[in-house]
Amino acid sequence: MTTAQFVTCDILDDHPDRNIQVMTPSLEGHFFKSYGAIKSFAGEVVTVKCFEDNSRVKELLATDGTGKVLVVDGGGSMRCALMGDMIVESAVKNHWNGVIIYGCVRDVDAIADLALGVHALASIPLKSNRKGAGEVDLVLKFGGVTIHSGDFIYADNNGIIVTKEKLAEF
Repeated sequence: MTTAQFVTCDILDDHPDRNIQVMTPSLEGHFFKSYGAIKSFAGEVVTVKCFEDNSRVKELLATDGTGKVLVVDGGGSMRCALMGDMIVESAVKNHWNGVIIYGCVRDVDAIADLALGVHALASIPLKSNRKGAGEVDLVLKFGGVTIHSGDFIYADNNGIIVTKEKLAEF
């Protein structure tokens, strides 16, 4: 298990001339919490938008994710989890660097022991329904940022930043 060799604060300080987006907490106080064993992670973004259906999340994390972070727009739903320990195990097996979910996760004690970066808004024990819904490679907007597949995302305990170019090793 390795942690990326960057600090989001330092990336911002070292590149004041670059267009770096910083994800901000919502007025409702929602912000991302770290759940995985890896606390600092980064990679090339793959986006998925789904609401209370984790079908696409499961499918994507079962593919090769070397150097990538899955960014999931779950609409901020607090009614069910979009990822649990079995899907995280699949992501680890398939070499994903991390997952950021604008929504919830479950099985948090098991996820805490798995070598994956996982940031989500909250946890809830209820799983989502799988109906095959969800879209991949859409432009996502939440937390005051706009995220495209192919962008680069950096996450640590300081926060989450999004760039168009790779600015630090991961």
